[in-house]
Amino acid sequence: MTEAISADRQLSALRDLASRELSQGILPFWEAHAFAEDGSLRGGVSDDLDYLDDLPRHAVLAARILWTFSAAAEAVPADRERHLATARRALAQLTGPMWDPQAGGVFWSIDAQGAVIDDRKQIYAQAFTVYALACWARVTGDEDALERALWLAGTLDSEARDREYGGYVEARARDWTPTDRTALSELDPDVPKSMNTNLHVLEALTELLRASADLAAREALETLLRTTLDCIVVEAPFAHCALYFDEAWDRCSDGVSYGHDIETSWLLWDAWEALTAHGVDDADLEWRTREASLALAEAVRLHGVDGDGAVLYAGTADGPTDRDRHWWPQAEGVVGWLNAFQLGGRAEDRRAAIRAWDFIEQHVVDRAHGEWHARLDASNRPLAGGTGDLKMGPWKCPYHNARACLEVLRRIEP
Repeated sequence: MTEAISADRQLSALRDLASRELSQGILPFWEAHAFAEDGSLRGGVSDDLDYLDDLPRHAVLAARILWTFSAAAEAVPADRERHLATARRALAQLTGPMWDPQAGGVFWSIDAQGAVIDDRKQIYAQAFTVYALACWARVTGDEDALERALWLAGTLDSEARDREYGGYVEARARDWTPTDRTALSELDPDVPKSMNTNLHVLEALTELLRASADLAAREALETLLRTTLDCIVVEAPFAHCALYFDEAWDRCSDGVSYGHDIETSWLLWDAWEALTAHGVDDADLEWRTREASLALAEAVRLHGVDGDGAVLYAGTADGPTDRDRHWWPQAEGVVGWLNAFQLGGRAEDRRAAIRAWDFIEQHVVDRAHGEWHARLDASNRPLAGGTGDLKMGPWKCPYHNARACLEVLRRIEP
């Protein structure tokens, strides 16, 4: 395990701010607003706290809430029972109306009454379900949840893993048969594979291995880590992750997602640490993972950060093309650069992590209504009007920002 960072004045201040934001900002917001009085998940919450109960309820959101409050219960013992109570609400949704009683796995979305809207088995949603169930099981000792997580991971292995070219496909139909409807969102193309889906399968297998020490999870994780390094991480003209692929990993786009790159930088190393803790000893794989982690963190720092410290949204090899500031890349920047500083000792990474948190404090945290603004324009003005601009919605969740706070607490010594 990478050693925690000895805290100086600036890092101690960062740790204190992250602790306060987690306990007084992010978690209380979701406790208050995520669920209706009957325990059902709300469809959405606007920036000014209007409830949007006509929106679909997505399994990804339920899984991310379950993971967040399970992890918080473990990290903050004084509030354990309170956080577990919120986690149980999310668990009830994920394993209740969102779970397919016929073929297993979770539906993509349901309506306010629990009726299925979209029954496809998007692998991204299944991965987050494994991730959340594994964390809940590890924290609470819930053997039924762990068994469900292991079953679902095994189903992904048998139905969505590409044994010829490696990695995992984007989607299956409800019965786990192939489907042409693979796009994760309206902004994504219908392609056989993406870095986003495979990144979060990697993340899920990492959590599952820690919860279970399962040999099949270890093999799948090690294989996917190698595939990610071989097929997804690109070295030229600077380190980044290619985004979309055909079945044989030929690239279908030339875009760069700075947020995904900095997130990948630390999730790669997190996967390696889980593997080595469970018996994997491979000096070459360790070296490759370390070098990719450091290269991705450096590349985002050099190519994907604006003058005010914001992590930009998207670009190409020629430079940024979308200068909006989405909430989640800012959170991932803090963790990614702290991880890079732990690995490489580069002062530039330490400064970048502190600067990223300073930007969050100054511009992203919503002091009026709580939580974080979903998206800012290039002048740091909050944007509204789209589903992606909600305080809570299909893509706006407590997972990135709460996890950033938890990682700060874990990585910086008190």
